[in-house]
Amino acid sequence: MPRKPKVSTRTVSFRLTLSDYAAYLAKARDAGVNPSQFFRDAVLTNKTQVIARVQPSSDKRLLIYLFNKASNNLNQLAHKANAAELACTVTPATYAKILAELQTLANVMKEAIRDAD
Repeated sequence: MPRKPKVSTRTVSFRLTLSDYAAYLAKARDAGVNPSQFFRDAVLTNKTQVIARVQPSSDKRLLIYLFNKASNNLNQLAHKANAAELACTVTPATYAKILAELQTLANVMKEAIRDAD
């Protein structure tokens, strides 16, 4: 009797947390197949739902990068204003004005990111 031709295969592996692994094994057991066959069936028969994340545009990525850099400086300014308030070297009205300006700037930055795409 002639031999069956060998089929080339590749190993596919992935990591799961212990709780996810237990759930994976339970689903395979409930389906009455081994974990390898369960995974194969789920993927190859499209019993999965893949939700692709929308990638941000290059403009949006650049804005996020620049705003992340700027946020450190804004935080330092807010800290200095707060320190001046605590040292009683600035009036409460001046401090409130600084905070309002920081909030306005934060809102403008958020709007720019939202409108980038």
